[in-house]
Amino acid sequence: MQQIKRGIFYEDAYLGVTIGALVYPHGVILIDAPLRPEDARSWRSVLLNQRGGPNRLLISLDAHPDRTLGVRALDCTVIAHQSTALVFRGRPNIFKGNSTESGSNWENYDEAIGTRWVTPDITFTDRLTLDWGGPEVVVEYHAGPMPGASWVTIPADQVVFVGDGVVLNQPPFLANAELEPWIESLALLRREFQNFTVVSGRGGPVPAAAIQEQQQLLKNILKGIERLAKKDAPPEASGDLIPSLMKGVSYPPEFEEQYIQRLRFGLFQYYARRYRPASAQEQMVPENPES
Repeated sequence: MQQIKRGIFYEDAYLGVTIGALVYPHGVILIDAPLRPEDARSWRSVLLNQRGGPNRLLISLDAHPDRTLGVRALDCTVIAHQSTALVFRGRPNIFKGNSTESGSNWENYDEAIGTRWVTPDITFTDRLTLDWGGPEVVVEYHAGPMPGASWVTIPADQVVFVGDGVVLNQPPFLANAELEPWIESLALLRREFQNFTVVSGRGGPVPAAAIQEQQQLLKNILKGIERLAKKDAPPEASGDLIPSLMKGVSYPPEFEEQYIQRLRFGLFQYYARRYRPASAQEQMVPENPES
């Protein structure tokens, strides 16, 4: 567990996503969940030693399985955007996985199949503020990688958790993305959060250069997709964009196959959803191709 400021922590050692915790007098505010139940129990034990208040609350930054399959093991009230709640309503009660590889981390954890989802208890539309005896905590919608994608900001400490809005040393998830507003969200992040510690949901604190690189990568993806659409290319042609896009991403070599598959799946789904809806329906399960 790494400390950013007093009472503000993140952990990137668990399978799934980088998670966060705000330890305040009223209790602990958790940001996303470890994928495996044993990691969730370990995370709870670690936080108990931080001597926060007795209450526990969890904020899900979106509905991606990597950050939500482990929520049940944390056994607490869950907050999420209303669009995230709608995603859960469209899912079966028990996670069944699917045969399509999306390049997600849950695909490396067989025990994920059969997990029972936990739906959000509290939802918001644009912005929600929390006062747990410490600095004000703001939960805010910022369009991007999935419906209902949100950030958690602690303005007084200049820290913001952005989930998959920025990913470090890996390609982004595109299957459910809205690229234009995502690019605008990153422009806002660069403009109004210049002095903040920006915590990625996949990689922890990121330098300003990484945010700019993410924004440029999304612009390149959007341009490539639009070129294909002008040619009336089939969704399968989106895979031709992968080699040039991978050159713009720094990543550990051992993850190359997973990340190429993530782009292949995401590009196909994004292109099909925007320009060939019938193809998208044939190739993806209803509601969320990454679940």
